[in-house]
Amino acid sequence: MNTPGYKTHISSQFNAELEDVRQRVLAMGGLVEQQIIDATRALMDADHALGQEVMRADAKVNQLEVYIDEECSRILARRQPTASDLRLVYAVIKTITDLERIGDESNKIARMASDLSHQERFSDGMVEVQHLSRHVSQMVHDALDAFARMDAETALAVAREDQQIDREYEALLRQCITFMMEDPRTIRRVMDIIWSVRALERIGDHAKNIAEYVIYFVKGKDVRHLPLEDVERQVKESS
Repeated sequence: MNTPGYKTHISSQFNAELEDVRQRVLAMGGLVEQQIIDATRALMDADHALGQEVMRADAKVNQLEVYIDEECSRILARRQPTASDLRLVYAVIKTITDLERIGDESNKIARMASDLSHQERFSDGMVEVQHLSRHVSQMVHDALDAFARMDAETALAVAREDQQIDREYEALLRQCITFMMEDPRTIRRVMDIIWSVRALERIGDHAKNIAEYVIYFVKGKDVRHLPLEDVERQVKESS
C-alpha cells in the first residue's frame, strides 16, 4: 500500500485490511456520484423511471455503509490502531456517514423528480439548477480524490468551494421565490425545485465534511467548525 500518509506495517494482513476498506469507500463514493448525476437528470427531464432507479440504488449505498462500518469495528477490536492508523479508521467511519447522507439527499431529488413527472413541465431556473448540480458533483468528486490520495491541499480547495455553492443556492432560492410570487399557480412545482436545490446545497456541505476528515488524517488537526481562514492557516502551518 503506497498511498501517501499510510504506514507500512509488519503485518501484510493489516495492510490488506486497510487497503480493502479504502477501496470500498471509493466504490461507495462512485455510487453516490452516479446518484447525483442520475437524480439531476431525472429532475431536469421529469423522468419518473430514472427517479425510481436512483431510489433503488440507495439500498446499495446503505449496504456498503454497514459493511465498511463493521470492517472498521473489526479493525479497531483486533488491531487496536494508534496514531495515524487510528485517524485513518476514524476518517473512514466519518466519511462513509457523509457519503450515505449524500445518497439520501440524491434520493430526495429523485423523489421530487418523480413528483414533477406528474405535473406540468416547468423550465424556468432549471439551467441554474443543472449548473449547481454540476458544481456540487465536481465538489464530491474532488473530495473523494483528496481522500484517495490523502491530499490536504485538494481537500482545502474543496472546503473553499462550499462558499460558492452557498452563494449559488441563495441566488436560486431568491429566483424561485420570485417565480411563486409572480404566478401562484407554480407554487407546488417550484417548491419541489426548492427542496431539490436545498438537497444539492446539503450535498456540498457533506463534501466539505469529507474534505475536513482528509485534513484531519493528513495534518492531525481537527478543523471542523472553524472559519475557512483558520483552516487554511492550520494546513499551511503543518506543511
